[in-house]
Amino acid sequence: MNQKASRYCPQCGKANKACICAFIQRIESDVPVIVLQHPSEVKQPIGTARILSLSLPNCRIIVGEDFSDNDELNQLLDNDVHYALLYPAETSEPIGNWRLDGMAQNKQCGLILLDGTWRKAFKMYQLSQNLQALPCVKLDDIQSGNYRIRKSPVDGGLSTVEAGFYALSAMAGDSEPFEPLMNAFNEMIEFQIKQMPPGVFERHYGGKDRS
Repeated sequence: MNQKASRYCPQCGKANKACICAFIQRIESDVPVIVLQHPSEVKQPIGTARILSLSLPNCRIIVGEDFSDNDELNQLLDNDVHYALLYPAETSEPIGNWRLDGMAQNKQCGLILLDGTWRKAFKMYQLSQNLQALPCVKLDDIQSGNYRIRKSPVDGGLSTVEAGFYALSAMAGDSEPFEPLMNAFNEMIEFQIKQMPPGVFERHYGGKDRS
Protein backbone atom coordinates (compact mmCIF):
# COMPACT_ATOMS: atom_id res chain seq x y z
CA MET A 1 0.00 0.00 0.00
CA ASN A 2 1.20 3.51 -0.80
CA GLN A 3 2.18 4.97 2.57
CA LYS A 4 1.30 8.52 1.54
CA ALA A 5 -2.11 7.47 0.24
CA SER A 6 -2.83 5.57 3.46
CA ARG A 7 -2.56 8.83 5.43
CA TYR A 8 -5.58 10.24 3.62
CA CYS A 9 -9.22 9.24 3.78
CA PRO A 10 -10.20 7.67 0.43
CA GLN A 11 -13.67 9.21 0.67
CA CYS A 12 -13.22 12.84 1.72
CA GLY A 13 -9.59 13.12 0.64
CA LYS A 14 -8.46 14.80 3.84
CA ALA A 15 -5.76 13.58 6.22
CA ASN A 16 -7.09 10.73 8.34
CA LYS A 17 -6.87 12.75 11.54
CA ALA A 18 -8.86 15.56 9.85
CA CYS A 19 -11.41 13.26 8.18
CA ILE A 20 -14.84 14.89 7.93
CA CYS A 21 -16.81 11.77 6.99
CA ALA A 22 -18.26 11.37 10.49
CA PHE A 23 -19.88 14.79 10.17
CA ILE A 24 -21.43 14.19 6.75
CA GLN A 25 -25.17 13.61 6.52
CA ARG A 26 -26.82 12.66 3.25
CA ILE A 27 -29.39 15.26 2.18
CA GLU A 28 -32.46 14.48 0.11
CA SER A 29 -32.22 17.01 -2.69
CA ASP A 30 -32.91 16.64 -6.40
CA VAL A 31 -31.22 19.95 -7.35
CA PRO A 32 -28.31 19.35 -9.73
CA VAL A 33 -25.20 21.06 -8.36
CA ILE A 34 -21.93 21.41 -10.26
CA VAL A 35 -18.82 22.59 -8.43
CA LEU A 36 -16.11 23.86 -10.77
CA GLN A 37 -12.94 23.53 -8.74
CA HIS A 38 -9.67 25.31 -9.44
CA PRO A 39 -6.74 22.83 -9.45
CA SER A 40 -5.12 24.63 -6.51
CA GLU A 41 -8.13 23.70 -4.34
CA VAL A 42 -7.97 19.95 -4.93
CA LYS A 43 -5.58 19.23 -2.06
CA GLN A 44 -6.50 22.24 0.06
CA PRO A 45 -6.81 20.79 3.60
CA ILE A 46 -9.46 23.33 4.60
CA GLY A 47 -11.40 23.18 1.34
CA THR A 48 -15.16 22.74 1.63
CA ALA A 49 -16.32 21.51 -1.78
CA ARG A 50 -16.19 17.87 -0.68
CA ILE A 51 -18.80 18.57 1.97
CA LEU A 52 -21.19 19.41 -0.85
CA SER A 53 -20.31 16.44 -3.05
CA LEU A 54 -20.52 13.97 -0.17
CA SER A 55 -23.79 15.37 1.17
CA LEU A 56 -25.79 16.03 -2.00
CA PRO A 57 -26.75 13.09 -4.25
CA ASN A 58 -26.82 15.23 -7.40
CA CYS A 59 -23.57 17.12 -6.88
CA ARG A 60 -20.40 16.60 -8.85
CA ILE A 61 -17.00 18.29 -8.85
CA ILE A 62 -15.18 19.11 -12.09
CA VAL A 63 -11.59 20.32 -11.83
CA GLY A 64 -10.12 22.87 -14.23
CA GLU A 65 -9.50 26.52 -15.00
CA ASP A 66 -10.76 27.12 -18.54
CA PHE A 67 -13.97 25.12 -18.97
CA SER A 68 -14.80 26.32 -22.48
CA ASP A 69 -14.01 22.92 -24.02
CA ASN A 70 -14.65 20.74 -21.00
CA ASP A 71 -16.66 17.82 -22.38
CA GLU A 72 -18.14 16.77 -19.04
CA LEU A 73 -19.46 20.24 -18.25
CA ASN A 74 -20.70 20.94 -21.77
CA GLN A 75 -22.65 17.68 -21.83
CA LEU A 76 -24.34 18.66 -18.58
CA LEU A 77 -25.16 22.11 -19.94
CA ASP A 78 -26.71 20.55 -23.05
CA ASN A 79 -29.45 18.81 -21.10
CA ASP A 80 -32.80 20.30 -20.16
CA VAL A 81 -31.72 21.70 -16.79
CA HIS A 82 -32.03 25.46 -16.24
CA TYR A 83 -28.51 26.13 -14.88
CA ALA A 84 -27.29 29.36 -13.34
CA LEU A 85 -23.85 30.36 -12.11
CA LEU A 86 -23.58 31.81 -8.63
CA TYR A 87 -21.24 34.68 -9.45
CA PRO A 88 -21.27 38.47 -8.86
CA ALA A 89 -21.37 39.54 -12.52
CA GLU A 90 -22.90 42.88 -13.50
CA THR A 91 -25.87 41.00 -14.92
CA SER A 92 -26.48 38.86 -11.82
CA GLU A 93 -30.09 38.66 -10.69
CA PRO A 94 -31.51 37.56 -7.35
CA ILE A 95 -31.56 33.77 -7.18
CA GLY A 96 -35.28 33.76 -6.36
CA ASN A 97 -36.16 35.63 -9.56
CA TRP A 98 -34.11 33.21 -11.65
CA ARG A 99 -35.77 30.21 -10.00
CA LEU A 100 -39.21 31.59 -10.83
CA ASP A 101 -38.12 32.03 -14.43
CA GLY A 102 -37.06 28.39 -14.57
CA MET A 103 -40.35 27.27 -13.10
CA ALA A 104 -42.22 29.35 -15.69
CA GLN A 105 -40.31 27.46 -18.39
CA ASN A 106 -41.20 24.17 -16.65
CA LYS A 107 -37.51 23.35 -16.27
CA GLN A 108 -35.55 21.90 -13.37
CA CYS A 109 -33.17 24.45 -11.89
CA GLY A 110 -29.51 23.60 -11.37
CA LEU A 111 -26.72 25.48 -9.64
CA ILE A 112 -23.07 26.00 -10.60
CA LEU A 113 -20.49 27.11 -8.01
CA LEU A 114 -16.88 28.20 -8.51
CA ASP A 115 -14.49 26.75 -5.94
CA GLY A 116 -11.40 28.91 -5.62
CA THR A 117 -10.11 32.17 -4.22
CA TRP A 118 -11.82 35.32 -5.50
CA ARG A 119 -8.93 35.97 -7.88
CA LYS A 120 -8.95 32.43 -9.25
CA ALA A 121 -12.74 32.34 -9.55
CA PHE A 122 -12.56 35.56 -11.54
CA LYS A 123 -9.97 34.02 -13.86
CA MET A 124 -12.06 30.87 -14.29
CA TYR A 125 -15.04 32.98 -15.30
CA GLN A 126 -13.04 35.17 -17.67
CA LEU A 127 -11.46 32.17 -19.43
CA SER A 128 -14.62 30.07 -19.75
CA GLN A 129 -16.85 31.20 -22.61
CA ASN A 130 -19.55 28.68 -21.71
CA LEU A 131 -19.82 30.12 -18.20
CA GLN A 132 -20.18 33.65 -19.54
CA ALA A 133 -23.15 32.47 -21.61
CA LEU A 134 -25.01 31.31 -18.49
CA PRO A 135 -27.36 33.42 -16.38
CA CYS A 136 -25.63 34.58 -13.19
CA VAL A 137 -27.35 34.77 -9.83
CA LYS A 138 -26.56 36.40 -6.51
CA LEU A 139 -27.51 35.95 -2.90
CA ASP A 140 -29.36 38.66 -1.01
CA ASP A 141 -29.24 39.57 2.68
CA ILE A 142 -26.48 37.12 3.54
CA GLN A 143 -24.50 37.61 6.73
CA SER A 144 -20.73 37.26 6.92
CA GLY A 145 -19.44 33.73 6.57
CA ASN A 146 -17.90 31.60 9.29
CA TYR A 147 -14.75 30.66 7.36
CA ARG A 148 -12.65 31.75 10.32
CA ILE A 149 -9.47 29.92 9.28
CA ARG A 150 -9.19 31.29 5.76
CA LYS A 151 -9.09 34.99 5.03
CA SER A 152 -11.15 36.55 2.25
CA PRO A 153 -10.31 39.86 0.55
CA VAL A 154 -14.04 40.52 0.21
CA ASP A 155 -16.19 41.63 3.13
CA GLY A 156 -18.70 38.91 3.94
CA GLY A 157 -16.87 36.39 1.76
CA LEU A 158 -18.32 32.88 1.92
CA SER A 159 -16.76 29.47 1.59
CA THR A 160 -18.02 27.24 -1.22
CA VAL A 161 -20.18 25.16 1.10
CA GLU A 162 -21.68 28.26 2.73
CA ALA A 163 -22.52 29.68 -0.69
CA GLY A 164 -24.12 26.37 -1.63
CA PHE A 165 -26.10 26.26 1.61
CA TYR A 166 -27.54 29.76 1.16
CA ALA A 167 -28.27 29.25 -2.53
CA LEU A 168 -30.03 25.93 -2.04
CA SER A 169 -31.98 27.32 0.91
CA ALA A 170 -33.12 30.27 -1.21
CA MET A 171 -34.17 27.95 -4.02
CA ALA A 172 -36.14 25.72 -1.65
CA GLY A 173 -37.51 28.54 0.46
CA ASP A 174 -36.37 26.59 3.52
CA SER A 175 -32.91 26.27 5.09
CA GLU A 176 -33.64 23.41 7.48
CA PRO A 177 -33.08 20.54 5.02
CA PHE A 178 -29.61 21.89 4.25
CA GLU A 179 -28.45 22.53 7.83
CA PRO A 180 -26.26 19.37 7.77
CA LEU A 181 -23.99 21.20 5.32
CA MET A 182 -23.32 23.91 7.87
CA ASN A 183 -22.98 21.41 10.71
CA ALA A 184 -20.24 19.54 8.85
CA PHE A 185 -18.56 22.82 7.90
CA ASN A 186 -18.55 24.13 11.48
CA GLU A 187 -17.22 20.84 12.82
CA MET A 188 -14.36 21.00 10.30
CA ILE A 189 -13.54 24.57 11.32
CA GLU A 190 -13.57 23.78 15.03
CA PHE A 191 -11.28 20.79 14.50
CA GLN A 192 -8.76 22.87 12.56
CA ILE A 193 -8.74 25.60 15.20
CA LYS A 194 -8.09 23.05 17.95
CA GLN A 195 -5.01 21.84 16.07
CA MET A 196 -3.43 25.29 16.17
CA PRO A 197 -0.89 26.13 18.90
CA PRO A 198 -2.19 28.50 21.59
CA GLY A 199 -2.57 32.06 20.34
CA VAL A 200 -2.15 31.30 16.63
CA PHE A 201 -5.83 31.60 15.76
CA GLU A 202 -6.21 34.89 17.64
CA ARG A 203 -2.99 36.31 16.21
CA HIS A 204 -3.51 35.40 12.55
CA TYR A 205 -7.30 35.38 12.19
CA GLY A 206 -8.36 38.03 14.69
CA GLY A 207 -10.89 35.86 16.44
CA LYS A 208 -11.49 33.91 19.58
CA ASP A 209 -11.54 30.17 19.88
CA ARG A 210 -15.09 29.33 20.96
CA SER A 211 -14.22 25.82 22.09
